[in-house]
Amino acid sequence: MLTPLRTPQERFANLPDYPFAENYAVVSHPDYDELRMHYVDIGPRAAPVVLMLHGEPSWSFGYRRVIAAVSAAGYRVVAPDHIGFGKSDKLLHVTDYSYQFFVDCMQTLVEQLELQQITLLCQDWGGPIGLRTLSQMPDRFSGLIVANTLLPNAQLPPLGIADWPGELVRNWAATVRDMKDMPVAAIVDGVCVTSLDDDVIAGYDAPFPDASYKAAALAFPPLIPLSETMPGIAENRAAWSILEQLDIPCVTAFSDSDPSTKAWEAVFQSRLPKKAQHLSREISGAGHFVQEDQPGLLAQVVLDLQQFIAESH
Repeated sequence: MLTPLRTPQERFANLPDYPFAENYAVVSHPDYDELRMHYVDIGPRAAPVVLMLHGEPSWSFGYRRVIAAVSAAGYRVVAPDHIGFGKSDKLLHVTDYSYQFFVDCMQTLVEQLELQQITLLCQDWGGPIGLRTLSQMPDRFSGLIVANTLLPNAQLPPLGIADWPGELVRNWAATVRDMKDMPVAAIVDGVCVTSLDDDVIAGYDAPFPDASYKAAALAFPPLIPLSETMPGIAENRAAWSILEQLDIPCVTAFSDSDPSTKAWEAVFQSRLPKKAQHLSREISGAGHFVQEDQPGLLAQVVLDLQQFIAESH
């Protein structure tokens, strides 16, 4: 069995606005010893849960100000780091990762923590992972917020996307496939509207002492199911069939300045249940990482949905 990489603890010293205690779940991979999956868990244990799922090449650090605002309002926030990111263990090779592996890990975390009354907030790869997880255990979820994400199924071009899956997404996947290293913080900074401070840039780079720790970051883009032959297509189609029939309020919170996923806003608004669509909003002054550019506005979307859920009961 292989031993995963574990980022040295000193790399996470002095992170700005990230005072959260560490928690770890144990997840499995057939080729590795037990893997530690890190997660933030803050707020009353009996309160409704907001599960915040990050994407590529971020980690829970990106949600830090959203976590603080939502937990301060009395909700429980769980914000994990996918395996390969943040404070979680990191597999050695790009080929050790699969789309299904990330979904299995998230389902394991939800089950281990016995989470119920979950509102899912998902951005970037948090969507393909979180939406699949929701579709497999819908009774545990009470709300959904999709932000700058997608759920590809390789069928005819979805509403609003004439050139499915979009040139930017397709080119990004092709570019990363040939990379041996990735300038993680520079990528995050480059697709934000605001310019990140030096300590924030250091926070995004913190999980990755060198290129050997970045296999997951290099694996994610080429795993996007872009054709009929790629793993995840059938599972995503099955997930869509469940998502379209959900009996929970679903909200979109897409940025006004994210060309890579903006077209998917119309797809989700068209295909998800409409009972809370009036709470959907376009978040102005934000790029791809909306939680970094406009954490207060994103947190308000979460709190508005939580109030709607409470009043509906």
